[in-house]
Amino acid sequence: MEYLNIALPKGRLGEKVYAMFESAGFECPSIKEDNRKLTFENEEKGIRYFWVKPSDVAIYVERGAADIGVAGKDILLEYSPDVYELLDLDIGKCRVAVAAPAAFRDNPKRALKVATKFANIAKAHYTAKGREIDIIHLNGSIELAPILSLSDVIVDIVETGRTLKENGLEVVEDIVPISARLIANKASSKFKGEIIEIIKNGLAKEIK
Repeated sequence: MEYLNIALPKGRLGEKVYAMFESAGFECPSIKEDNRKLTFENEEKGIRYFWVKPSDVAIYVERGAADIGVAGKDILLEYSPDVYELLDLDIGKCRVAVAAPAAFRDNPKRALKVATKFANIAKAHYTAKGREIDIIHLNGSIELAPILSLSDVIVDIVETGRTLKENGLEVVEDIVPISARLIANKASSKFKGEIIEIIKNGLAKEIK
């Protein structure tokens, strides 16, 4: 049997996303069972779900291992995967922002040192401002970089700003709002367009 493959992001966001699919009529009871399975099928509906790391969803969809999936707008902006963006699900809302120590004052006479895992978003932002920057690519604990003078500022995802505050940092500039997006593989959109459209419309009705 040929399934429609759906990549869901692991974690709290993925659980919210699955709840939307379930509420829209695309349930898969086995996904809630306590087991170590990696894929979950509903034969009657012809759908198969699997959980992947949030930053990998777009890769699975772009390469065709998944027909559709849900990825953060930050991932789509940073990696520019060759996929269709079908719908803003209006959940997982946060923003990419520039943060710095409260006492920081920019010196335009030298390159600004920017620590981030979103190098492309940061480059595009500062290029538009005509500001020369030195990107320091980090994968975790980005807030540590300005504290230890590794960087002047950071570009990172900000939800509440609490972690920044606890580390003596503050948002100095918002770059772009972020939320979860339904994306589709381009070939799948052609060959499985009907079911993808039904799912998209079903999810659209679930957006509060």
